[in-house]
Amino acid sequence: MKTKRIDVYLLPALMGEADLSQGVAVVIDVLRATTTIVHAVANGADYVMPQLTIEEAREQKTQLPTALLGGERGGQKIEGFDLGNSPAEYPAQRVKGRPIIFTTTNGTKAMQACKSARDIFIAAFVNLTALCNELAEHEHIHIVCAGTEGEITREDVLLAGAIVDHLSLGRLESIELNDQAQIAADAWREAKTGLTMSTLAERLKRSRGGRNVLRIGLEADIEIAATLDKFDVVPHLDTTSWKIRDPRNRTP
Repeated sequence: MKTKRIDVYLLPALMGEADLSQGVAVVIDVLRATTTIVHAVANGADYVMPQLTIEEAREQKTQLPTALLGGERGGQKIEGFDLGNSPAEYPAQRVKGRPIIFTTTNGTKAMQACKSARDIFIAAFVNLTALCNELAEHEHIHIVCAGTEGEITREDVLLAGAIVDHLSLGRLESIELNDQAQIAADAWREAKTGLTMSTLAERLKRSRGGRNVLRIGLEADIEIAATLDKFDVVPHLDTTSWKIRDPRNRTP
């Protein structure tokens, strides 16, 4: 059996010359892009198509008139878009069966940075266990944290550490970790003692990303993002079609 390896990158800029082509990538933007995407996919969206820019998103909309435009700049819904970047804006009655074209300040850039990976999975606290179950059989995992405007954010570090910790539990053989993975795992192990949804939310509120969300009056989004294992779904970003879907949905 080959040794399992997990490399964490606390920012896309810290990936350096990493070769993702022989492994799978996991993208994290807890506050809020990946949390929102998990909600959208779990609530029956046909797919989510991430775009780097507002202009690209609007151009895609001309090709897909039935799609919803979602995303943010500066944390706020983009003018003329149907939806912002709050998970609560993506209930089944709004998104079921609909394509969503999606662009955010940090999360969609992190996805683009992973385009050379064999597979890309979308991670949040709301699908932590389902994600770790999916990752259990993969030998080389690259976890990429989006951060906030080029700076490391604690909420992404904590989730990266939670994934490393979960995948390490009960293993007889060791897992190879880069230094950033060890840093993330140490942060999570310190935080998880006596952890509840309430205490996790408080930690997220004190992070850089959390302070930004509080500043725009969206505290409820942090409470949602701190909910562990709300969904049993692992959204998969297909690198050919560039669409994020529930892999259990086999339609093309």
